[in-house]
Amino acid sequence: MARGVAAGHSRAGALALAPDLCLIERDLRQELATLTDIASWAGCFTPSISLDPPDTLLLEIEASLRLFGGLAPLCDAIRAGLDELGFTAQLAVAPTPLAARWLARGAAGSLLQTPAGLPDALAPLPLGLLAHENTVGADSLELLAGIGARCMADVRRLPRSGLARRQAGAVITLLDRAYGVLPDPRPWFVPPEHYSSRLPLPAPSDQTDILLFGLRRLLAGLSGWLDARQAGLERFTLVLEFERLGSIHRGHEAESRIEIVLGALSQDMARFQLLTREHLSRKALPAPVEALRLEADAPRPMAPPRTDFFDVQASEDNDPGLLLATLRARLGNAAVHCLAPHPDHRPEHAWRQTDPQASALQPGAALRTAALPSAPRPLWLLPEPRPIACPAPQNILAGPERIESGWWDGNDGEICRDYFVARRQDHSLVWVFRDSKAPHGWFLHGYFS
Repeated sequence: MARGVAAGHSRAGALALAPDLCLIERDLRQELATLTDIASWAGCFTPSISLDPPDTLLLEIEASLRLFGGLAPLCDAIRAGLDELGFTAQLAVAPTPLAARWLARGAAGSLLQTPAGLPDALAPLPLGLLAHENTVGADSLELLAGIGARCMADVRRLPRSGLARRQAGAVITLLDRAYGVLPDPRPWFVPPEHYSSRLPLPAPSDQTDILLFGLRRLLAGLSGWLDARQAGLERFTLVLEFERLGSIHRGHEAESRIEIVLGALSQDMARFQLLTREHLSRKALPAPVEALRLEADAPRPMAPPRTDFFDVQASEDNDPGLLLATLRARLGNAAVHCLAPHPDHRPEHAWRQTDPQASALQPGAALRTAALPSAPRPLWLLPEPRPIACPAPQNILAGPERIESGWWDGNDGEICRDYFVARRQDHSLVWVFRDSKAPHGWFLHGYFS
């Protein structure tokens, strides 16, 4: 810009002004993929969306005005969301899709809600907007320019029969569609069942904060995709694409996949980012990351949130699924387990390790699989019973409870014990038993809280 290069210059003209200018070819396929990502996100505002490549998105918003509090608040919400995604947009509202697109390009910020305002709004728009329409050829534009037409109002004053004889009928049809004289049906956009979005980073980086900053843009798109479906996820995948040097990957894989388990069905992007930070903070990156990719599928409908009429904050703070997911992200999946009862009378065999994810999604499911004994059980069970002296009779508080089981495991697994609740000299309560098998004796097996 300092050297005089501006939008609209030819390649040769730009290089003449700045010979060292870096020119990058447009990637139309990537532009279409980006437009599709924005359309998936925009589903949180309206389900009626139409793509108008290469750079236009059409939203039918009449049915959404009441939900968002009117036209201006809705437009503000769309602008704020696009800013969060990292895009700058020119918005306009009109009763017809073609008029809305022309106004967005030639008079951004126009908000027309009735057809009566279309003639005055479209009249000063330049005819250069017709060059973006595939149905209008260069010869038609030259014809209009040759007879002195400079704006839409000039064309509308010309005789329609004369334009038709000079092969400018496509211009007449376009104007009729824009002014609402002819219908202008558009194909509706259908959001993909599987969400996948890719974000190249401005420069390769291995800094967690930079990666999380880029992730925010991907999560904003995922949030819109979920809002449009009124659904949530139990897990998603973050793919890190590492910097390459030609065809050599410097001894590491080209990408790394991180599965983020959320601990509960959720569409809370703060939760998504928190758990992703935990995974990234303990992951050693073999090389700088040059692109991020977010993948998600199998969304499930979200149930209405359970809230307390008198204490909403308490219901928001109690989230065991988030606690489990955070611990697993920080310590690793193999380091975190839940305990559940197991149908075995032997105390040391009466529990099993279970998957925390299943326990978080179905609270109480493990308790329903086995009947809990009615007799007292200690919270702390020793790994191995510890021999002790015979307790004094006055210290025996409850018992005996005979447990005789495990014959199917042979002599090593068979037990025959009489359990008691006893009080120690320090007044703590313990669980002890008298072994009825040789060599007999008394043993300490657990502590009550």
